[in-house]
Amino acid sequence: MAGTAALRRAARRAVRTLANSSAPSRSIVLPERLLSSQASPEHRPRPGVSGSELGQYPPERIRNFSIIAHVDHGKSTLADRLLELTGTIQKGHGQPQYLDKLQVERERGITVKAQTATMFYKHAVETSESHGTDNPSYLLNLIDTPGHVDFSYEVSRSLAACQGALLVVDAAQGVQAQTIANFYLAFESNLSIIPVINKIDQPTADPDNVKAQLKRLFDIDPSEALLTSAKTGLGLSQVLPAVIERIPCPPGSCDSPVRMLLLDSYYDEYKGVICHVAIVDGAMRKGDKISSAATGRTYEVFDVGIMHPELTPTGVLYTGQVGYVITGMRSTKEARIGDTLHQAKSIVEPLPGFKPVRHMVFSGVYPADGSDFEALSHAIEKLTCNDASVSVAKETSTALGMGFRCGFLGLLHMDVFHQRLEQEYGAQVISTIPTVPYIFEYGDDSKVQIENPAALSLNTGKRVTACWEPTVIATILIPSEYVGPVIMLCSERRGEQQEYTFIDAHRALLKYRLPLREIIVDFYNELKSITSGYATFDYEDSEYQKSDLVKMDILLNGQPVDAMATIIHNQKAQKVGRELVDKLKKFIERQMFEITIQAAIGSKVIARETLSAMRKNVLAKCYGGDITRKKKLLEKQKEGKKRMKRVGSVDIPQEAFHELLKVSSSK
Repeated sequence: MAGTAALRRAARRAVRTLANSSAPSRSIVLPERLLSSQASPEHRPRPGVSGSELGQYPPERIRNFSIIAHVDHGKSTLADRLLELTGTIQKGHGQPQYLDKLQVERERGITVKAQTATMFYKHAVETSESHGTDNPSYLLNLIDTPGHVDFSYEVSRSLAACQGALLVVDAAQGVQAQTIANFYLAFESNLSIIPVINKIDQPTADPDNVKAQLKRLFDIDPSEALLTSAKTGLGLSQVLPAVIERIPCPPGSCDSPVRMLLLDSYYDEYKGVICHVAIVDGAMRKGDKISSAATGRTYEVFDVGIMHPELTPTGVLYTGQVGYVITGMRSTKEARIGDTLHQAKSIVEPLPGFKPVRHMVFSGVYPADGSDFEALSHAIEKLTCNDASVSVAKETSTALGMGFRCGFLGLLHMDVFHQRLEQEYGAQVISTIPTVPYIFEYGDDSKVQIENPAALSLNTGKRVTACWEPTVIATILIPSEYVGPVIMLCSERRGEQQEYTFIDAHRALLKYRLPLREIIVDFYNELKSITSGYATFDYEDSEYQKSDLVKMDILLNGQPVDAMATIIHNQKAQKVGRELVDKLKKFIERQMFEITIQAAIGSKVIARETLSAMRKNVLAKCYGGDITRKKKLLEKQKEGKKRMKRVGSVDIPQEAFHELLKVSSSK
């Protein structure tokens, strides 16, 4: 037996040896990032970056810059070309708009999250000592930012890590509303601004007109503008040299204890919270102990590196560099955006951080199935780690059960948040009518801020003496032939004109003070409609103003549905109330009993619709006989329907809430 077993083992060894010698090698070969056709020979793709290599880049040879622009002016495409130009990614492989990594970004064609990428670029510099040229390598940190007004908080966070910005302007469309807003964000941050006129290859491009607009609006010298086409690569060779020559190096002390700014964070299922940081002073190495200035907690650095463009471990980050750090954080509450992380057991002055977020829109988020509340809670917790600008508080609705009251920066921000919940976590949610924060003053001079209309009780024994609603300063750029319809639209939305100027012979700039309630749902869509899609719109929050506001309840069979309560201007209450009940009548299914749908202000009903009951023919079995028998059956049915109406419940479908989002706008 022992001899037989030995023969079997020897035979198996012989077969394995033969297979290994004849089969092709199965060793894993990592794909090398190839060089783009535009990259110069010295910009070779790097298989990896070590800490010793990063140490060769003092702050004088580091540039941190951002790309800012209006929506669809070519930010992400320009970022792709710069990554290819430096050999960071391979040309023609992978997805376009490489830094737009979320599914919602690719579907909508917009940037939602700011993304960072580190590039290495050699630039010829004249040296006075040898009267020749030197060709040192520079470390460039690029941050691609969103362009929509709802994500301006992402832009402000990105600019905090930068010393300069590329202001990209479409050569055909010219300066747009968000171009103006992003310019002033960068200007207030004291950044060096390099204007880039993109898409010069288009037939309708007019670079000279765009230069004149930049001079008139921002006092930018036309000779400073770079003319490029990110699509064809025309003029791109002058962008990175301009970044190196015009943008200053990051400030900071290499010899001080490490101090860094927490720019962003997101949750990874296996690594925990991954933090994006900008090193202001000192150096951070793997194994160091760091503390949070906000929470006081101490963490060990498990991993540290750069985005090149994916996470690339280096073991160390030096002064002026931007990268990531993994410290084992497991709770989203620990990673506070704008926090200062510093060397443990050392006293440092916290960095300024960011302005606090002001939420413009509030909405209830409830699971479509009440049993999914825990799963929704887990999904929202993970998602808010990646989107720190959302506020979340638990609330309960008698109609929808347990859910959350969430604050957003705008309606698109809310829509993207819901879409990411569905795509990334598989959550099915019902969202209530979006509202804005109001302030109510009572007779005893007490004031209360209301974010959820259902929380406003008018039967507290106190009399409401005044109401305030938030306003915004809206900037609208339109072709001059559409000025009349746009002024009419703003007047219908209770707007107050602040400014009316022409920026050139064909385009006008309008500034209006508008109630935030009037623009959060469909104002932008209607503005695009009446201007054939040529209008651009941006807004910034302003002060509160007094207004005649009322709370409107929706009643089903006399019972208020708290999830459908809304606060609205008194003049428009009746019209909106009638539209709401008309919509509900179409979407609520008929029952075996009659359903009364009412819109009411206090005890006054301002609109009503009745959904008739489904009626069974109880007389079908009567083929004759006395009329009293038929009356008896009808009376019995009538009593049964009354009893059913008392104990029956009305199910409100999810589609009804979606339709109410459209109706809730003040038309």
